[in-house]
Amino acid sequence: MNTSIPSLPPKGRIHVLQVIGNAIVGGMESYVTRLIEGLPRERFVVTALCPDESALAERLRALDVEVVITPMPDNPPWCSIQLACSLVTSGSISVLHAHLPNAHVLAGIVGKLVNRPVLSTIHGRQLTPVDVEVQRVVGSHLSLVCRQSYFHALGMGINAAQLSCILSGVDTERFCPPAVRAGGPLRAALGLAASVPLVGFVGRLSPEKGPEVFVRAALLLAHTAPPARCVIVGDGPMRPRIADMIERLGLSAHVHLIGTCDDMPSIYGQLDVLVSSSHSEAMPLALMEGMACGLPVVATRVGGVPELVVQGETGWLVEAGDFEGIAAHVVTVLQPDRQARMGAAARRRAIERFSLPVWLGHMGDLLTQLASPRRTTTLAGPPASVEADGTAAAKRHQTIGGSVSRSK
Repeated sequence: MNTSIPSLPPKGRIHVLQVIGNAIVGGMESYVTRLIEGLPRERFVVTALCPDESALAERLRALDVEVVITPMPDNPPWCSIQLACSLVTSGSISVLHAHLPNAHVLAGIVGKLVNRPVLSTIHGRQLTPVDVEVQRVVGSHLSLVCRQSYFHALGMGINAAQLSCILSGVDTERFCPPAVRAGGPLRAALGLAASVPLVGFVGRLSPEKGPEVFVRAALLLAHTAPPARCVIVGDGPMRPRIADMIERLGLSAHVHLIGTCDDMPSIYGQLDVLVSSSHSEAMPLALMEGMACGLPVVATRVGGVPELVVQGETGWLVEAGDFEGIAAHVVTVLQPDRQARMGAAARRRAIERFSLPVWLGHMGDLLTQLASPRRTTTLAGPPASVEADGTAAAKRHQTIGGSVSRSK
């Protein structure tokens, strides 16, 4: 257990403790990294509390963030509670920001003990029972990443005054269309001709992401679009099962497992279509990044995905598990004129809807309001945070909500 404590922040800056419940390679970890990297240094100081040493901890240290390690099981031990309390009080931390239910539990207990506001970003499609219990006991504020999650929270009885809905953003300058999409090192590494269409799945290989659905769609594509090849970018607990499935179905020449990749803009730039076959999602970062790179998408209609994809304009939506629909729409999208038109529309929508500065502005405002000693600030409500026009969204950012609750 790392017991170092953060130094006092310069006067006037808000000190945020990011309590991070996991350290795998995934959307939540990318979300936290982008948030910490993008929060303006003149306004915020960040310390991170992580469950173990990991690549995530090293990335945060590279951003000049002080990282403290402590166990973070579902029922936090006293040593973790005591350490976190000491961090908050000795480092003059103003607000605790939790990610995942186990982190929410620890942050909620600590916020209650030392009288600090707690924010928990809900990265999944629905609140877990643990999130609901912690929110009701300690009065934490919940930030939801899509409208479906927001309305689910309302349906669970969470007070609208303690909810915000803020669509996350993507760097559309880093994630942008390539000058030439055909060819590239990925095709060369796979021994493919420069003109071979590539259909991509990007995500963690875990049950909720439905990689097996993608493989079944790939089996159909091997017959309906034989020139095309499929690539699976990512890793996770289902990798052995997916590898075995590819082998059993005789798809080794059609579907390529390439693992994780650090240079995702390059990967997106070499794909022709991006597929999301998830059974459950909130706001998938891979779709946002792919659309920013000018990729049309074929995705399952789950969680916040319909907020991203315009049916027939930027891609196609199908029901969860519909591998036949995925394959059929991929064939349609691969028509050159349609692929170019939909890819351009996807890029425009990403610029309009997924603006990184607007997302960071909303999150910065929320953290500032929660940290304020005045406890009667109006916060963001549901659709305002997902407006196409960032200016319009900012104007309506405070139209729904109520007073902030600080743990007492």
